Amino acid sequence: MSKKKRMSNPKGFTIIELMIATALGCTIVVGVGMLLVDSQRGWNKMYNRTYSDVVTDAYAARRRFDSVVRNASYQGILLSDDSSWVEVYYYSDPNSVIVDRYARFISSNSQLIVEYGEVEPRQTLNTETICENVSSCVFKSAGSSVQMVLTLDDGSQVTTIVASAVMHNQ
Repeated sequence: MSKKKRMSNPKGFTIIELMIATALGCTIVVGVGMLLVDSQRGWNKMYNRTYSDVVTDAYAARRRFDSVVRNASYQGILLSDDSSWVEVYYYSDPNSVIVDRYARFISSNSQLIVEYGEVEPRQTLNTETICENVSSCVFKSAGSSVQMVLTLDDGSQVTTIVASAVMHNQ
């Protein structure tokens, strides 16, 4: 009869122990990798939402609208019947007492445009495109304040802003 030899002091790991440890290690590495990939996707999505062309254009449009309207005279606002444009008047010289310039915000051909010009004789001096991808723009007026509701859409993201400004000059 043959006797089986058993080691009383085994050294190392059995194949089963190695396979279980490898499976657990791989599971942990895959889980951490999926977490990192998902976090990166979320970060990219939020970054694109925050710094996309639509968002930066909306910010620029709001800043320009506020700047122009706040420097305008409250002596007059001209608003179109369909609310697609608004015209405000301002002084070319801070010491002047006569309103001699105008700024007209126009929504046309998916663009928001500001047109600067002289009141008398009526003459356009400069036209600037503030932003593109305009899907709708409505202007409103109440007293000496003007409001712009602007919606920008680039096909992947839609942003709507409401900018209100009060005219400060006499």
